[in-house]
Amino acid sequence: MELRINQKIYQVDADADTPLLWVIRDDLGMTGTKYGCGLAQCGACSVLVDGNVVRSCVMPVAGVVGREITTIEAIESDEVGKRVVTTWVDQQVAQCGYCQSGQVMAATALLKQNPKPSDAQIQAAMTNLCRCGTYNAINAAIHDLAGQDSQKENV
Repeated sequence: MELRINQKIYQVDADADTPLLWVIRDDLGMTGTKYGCGLAQCGACSVLVDGNVVRSCVMPVAGVVGREITTIEAIESDEVGKRVVTTWVDQQVAQCGYCQSGQVMAATALLKQNPKPSDAQIQAAMTNLCRCGTYNAINAAIHDLAGQDSQKENV
């Protein structure tokens, strides 16, 4: 089957129900997308499919044929994604960093869909788990990217 990942076409020989995560990591060697729980709960495996956050550990590869898939490897080719990565680095958001590729994907999707999210909207969109507890830093970085004071609630 043919997949469009990071604006390139890949021919993939995988069963239709193979999780997209395994195709990305094992077949194509893009290891920035992480395996976390395998249950779509933690978000470490988050990628963008047509601009929406998708948990690739449970997404059958057949479900993304003909759609645009973006992984962390190409997120900086997107203007918003590049700003997210730059802010993450500048503000030292990550601690261990394991979940951060998924966090960056989720933040990019949020800011592309809603450039000025409120705290409630950030909380609703940023559902990825972080073992290090970087939630406050993530929230502050998103507010900074949105040009908002991280202490204000803009509902």
